[in-house]
Order: sequence, then C-alpha cells, then structure tokens
Amino acid sequence: MLHKKTLAAIKAHALAEYPRECCGLIVAAGRREVYRPCRNLAQGLEQFRMSAEDWADAEDAGRVLAVVHSHPDHTAEPSDADRAACEATGLPWVIVSVREGAIADVHQFGPSGWAAPLLGRQFFHGVLDCYTLIRDWYSREAGIQLPDFERADDWWNNGQDLYMQGFAKAGFERIPNGAPLQPGDVVLMSVRSPVANHAGIYLGTRPLAEASGLHLVPQAMLHHLYGRLSERVVYGGYWQEVTRAVVRHKDFKA
Repeated sequence: MLHKKTLAAIKAHALAEYPRECCGLIVAAGRREVYRPCRNLAQGLEQFRMSAEDWADAEDAGRVLAVVHSHPDHTAEPSDADRAACEATGLPWVIVSVREGAIADVHQFGPSGWAAPLLGRQFFHGVLDCYTLIRDWYSREAGIQLPDFERADDWWNNGQDLYMQGFAKAGFERIPNGAPLQPGDVVLMSVRSPVANHAGIYLGTRPLAEASGLHLVPQAMLHHLYGRLSERVVYGGYWQEVTRAVVRHKDFKA
C-alpha cells in the first residue's frame, strides 16, 4: 500500500503532465518513502522513456521501490509493454489513469513471470519491437542470449544504421546474397527507410515450440512490424524486395 503523501504526489505529477505520460520512482530514503518525478524523454503522448540520469539520481538518494507512470485517457490496466518492462526491472509498478484531466484509477502490480508470446504481441518500440522478438526467439527456441541495444524511436531516419552496424556484435555473420536460407537466419529489411530498419527470423517449416499446434507455413518468417502485432508471413514478394542482408548466428545450428 502506498503512503498517502506518496500517492498524493504521484497524482499531482500525473495531472501536471497530462495529456503526456508522467513517470517517476518511489524511493526509500532512510525511513521515508519518497516519490521522485522523472523526465519522460519519449516522443509523442502514448509512451514513456525514463531518463537514465534521473534513475541514477534516485538510486543515489535511496533504494528504488517501484516504478510509476500514467495512462492519459486510458485505463490503468498494464499494457504488454508495461508487463514486459515490469519483469525486466524486477520491481513493482504503479499506473495512474487520467481521464479528461482527472484521476480515474490507480493500479499496482508486480513481477509474475509473465512473458510476451512470440505471436500476437503488441508493438512498443524499444520494449516489444522487431529486435525484441528476435532476442526472445533466440532465448526461448535456441537457448542463445543476444545482447540488447539502446535505440531511440525513428533512429533509421536520424542518421543511424543500427542493424547493419550491430549484427556482428550480437554474434551474427552475413551470408552471401542468394545463398539458401536456414531456419534461424535473420533477414534485415528496409521498410520505407534509407537503411535496414526491420528484421525477421526465417523459420522455413520449423515449428514454434511455444505454439507447436499451429499449421506449418512454407518459407515462413516471424516478424514484428512497426505498429502491428507480431506474426508469421511467407517470406517472398515484398519482403524479399526490401531485404538488404541475411545474417546467421555463429552458434546456432538449424
């Protein structure tokens, strides 16, 4: 249960930031529970990206107890991104619903072992996106842990080329153009972008362990396109046209 002063401070911050999402941390500073507002560095109104500097300052001030953010004009129920991030932090989370400039609800939840499904997950850049899907597939289906990389939304239009510059750091090697694809190969694509900004996992007819009852799809590719649910598609046509490279992990045996 939150202390009254803590809850009052959270609500005041949520109202002050509306219609943007607020974010902050609850910290144990000595014997006191303190709410520390943090900067939301995300673009737009529907997500938050907490300042790493503010998080570090909170850790210097005491022990971080919980993560807080608001849902402007939405319920306080956690999104898939909230649940995934809660598991990653290992901390309780507090969500405040603000509707039309008034507090509607407050919801608290904590880590429970939840994991986003490979198929049908929601898209939230940097939390549940095409690279997150690749990391999760390799972890669950191949037992290989891939590194994560800091990535700001729309990086592909801001002079960065993260996939082409980073695949070697993640243990992948480029295969020759036109070489036969194997399950587990990662297809790097340019979707309305000057550089490769999207990636999918070529499955062929390899089933998904967590969805083994699904019918097999020839030349299947698992991917998570911006703003859509993750899905299997046939790798061909448009996806082949926008392919810029195919990379293969050095430790994965199809």
